[in-house]
Amino acid sequence: MPVYYYIFLAVALFSIGVIGVLIRRNMIIIFMCVELMLNAANLLLVAFSKMHQQVLGDIKPTAASDAQVFVFFIMVVAAAEVTVGLAIIVMLYRNTHSVDVNFLNRLKN
Repeated sequence: MPVYYYIFLAVALFSIGVIGVLIRRNMIIIFMCVELMLNAANLLLVAFSKMHQQVLGDIKPTAASDAQVFVFFIMVVAAAEVTVGLAIIVMLYRNTHSVDVNFLNRLKN
């Protein structure tokens, strides 16, 4: 399959994530949109590493695995981000009984 299919899918996913972050007010949905943007970047990394492997052929057989290892580390960091982010959201919900982003202005006092 041509690489521009993957590029189009990743751009669509990233755009949905950006629109979700800018439009939505619910912190959980914003958090999910940030994760969607990270997954779009991971998709591009894997697609470009596959394309790079096809171009090089047998010259460097580890070209695809380099980017896939990098994607694995991004996923580990994203999992840690999810645990910390959801813990913060749960604590904010316990204190304010809302997950609305605009409601956080009350926390300034």
